Order: sequence, then C-alpha cells, then structure tokens
Amino acid sequence: MDSSEKCEFDTTDDCGEVDSLDKLAWWQKASIYQVLVQSFQDTDGDGKGDIAGVIERLDYFVALGIDVVWISPIYESPMSDMGYDISNYHKVNPIFGTMEDVERLIREAHRRDLKIILDIALNHTASTCQLIIPKHEWFQTSRRARKDPSLGKRDWYFWSPGKLDEHGNRVPPNNWESTFSGMTLNYLVVNWLH
Repeated sequence: MDSSEKCEFDTTDDCGEVDSLDKLAWWQKASIYQVLVQSFQDTDGDGKGDIAGVIERLDYFVALGIDVVWISPIYESPMSDMGYDISNYHKVNPIFGTMEDVERLIREAHRRDLKIILDIALNHTASTCQLIIPKHEWFQTSRRARKDPSLGKRDWYFWSPGKLDEHGNRVPPNNWESTFSGMTLNYLVVNWLH
C-alpha cells in the first residue's frame, strides 16, 4: 500500500498494524450484556427478577469488562410476550419495580461508567394472542383510522381484510409463520414479524 493512501479507521499514516478502535463510535466497540430482568436477580422474594437485582449486580458487570447493560422491556405489559407486548411506555411494570428504581439504576450505572440501553420495542404494541384485541392507544387509533384517516396512525400497522377459505371462514392474508408462536397474522392485524 502506498504511504499516501489512508485506511478509513487506521490511526497510522501507513496503515500499519495498529489497533484502530479509537476511531470507532462507543457502540461499535462496546461489550454489551443483555438482561432479561424477570429471569435475573430477585431481591423481593417473589420469584421474579427486578430492577433492584440489576442494581445489585452492577459491580459484577464492571468486573466482567461490560460497557453497556441492555435491559429488556420493563414497561407496563400484560406479559404475554415476556414484556415485549408493551401496554404503556410511560410506566414501569410493578413486578420489576418503580420509576425511582429505574432512575437509581441509571445513576448507579453511570457512577460506574456503565451505559444503560432500555429496550423499548416500539413495534410490539399489539397482542400476540389471537383471542385478544390489543388495547394499546396506538393500536386502537390505527384501527379506527381505517375508517377515518383523519385520526392518524393508520399506517402504524399493516391492515388487510384477509381471505376466505373454501368454507367461507376468515383466514389470515398469507401463511407467514413466526419462529416463536405459529402464525404471525390473524384476521384482525399484522403488527410484527418475528
């Protein structure tokens, strides 16, 4: 390589063998540890992990050399999909703790130079259960907007009338299957693809 050529991420003039991590963004070189809170540490004896349990283990993450703790959804949820079926993005699910616990987690993590990523799963506001019509406000507004586009959010979900089988029964518009739970669609809505 000609010494006048520069490598995109190299720190030397001649692209020699030098660690170039210093040119990367923090998230490109960080060690990330994902925590599914309900299966992590239980501090209140109810058999489910909680935010206080994550706080108690922050020094453990530091000892492992972790840079970022990625917290799986801790928001209010009916818990049909391990908390990914979020019903309220503004409230912490009481089985995990309180908003004060989350604020304390963030403070304590930052005190140890750890970053926190909160998994918000914006595309999981509907329900995986075909027997339940999701109650989330975004879903309900989008559903009503099929008839009244002025409500907005019409395109926040995929809506399809579905099909009829040879017996006249409503069936999903296609045969897409989820890795986790059978059909990805029901006669009412498509809200995500697993």
